[in-house]
Amino acid sequence: MLEIGTKAPVFTLSDASNNRISLSDFLGKKVILYFYPRDNTPGCTKQACGFASHHTTFEDKNIVVIGISKDSVASHQKFTTKFNLPFVLLSDPEKEVILAYDVWIEKKLYGKLGFGIQRATYVIDENGIILHAMPKVKAASNAEDIIELLNL
Repeated sequence: MLEIGTKAPVFTLSDASNNRISLSDFLGKKVILYFYPRDNTPGCTKQACGFASHHTTFEDKNIVVIGISKDSVASHQKFTTKFNLPFVLLSDPEKEVILAYDVWIEKKLYGKLGFGIQRATYVIDENGIILHAMPKVKAASNAEDIIELLNL
């Protein structure tokens, strides 16, 4: 995980509508940047729906939610539509941002070692500085944990 108090790595990726979105588009707002393994899996769906159900709470406090995985734009489009997600999902198939945010880790699945995305969340302030780095978040409670952390 990246260090709290450091500048968040800048990026530009495509969203579910194939628009190019940059972190710098949100200067002046806090950003909840969460990384997740895969669209339409049980944990990732719980996590996304948790953020969706608390979207107004974040929006009222001028906070933007952005989810990033290595899924395709088309996959994000289906996922966003299926669950009516009101926030930005970005596609990082080349893992550029995933690597820059240090969330590509070695994992063990069914006894086999491999690599994958660590479910992790960063809170970035209005000036692009990392306020909080949350490794190994729980999918089902990620949104509520951030609400508690930020006293919203």
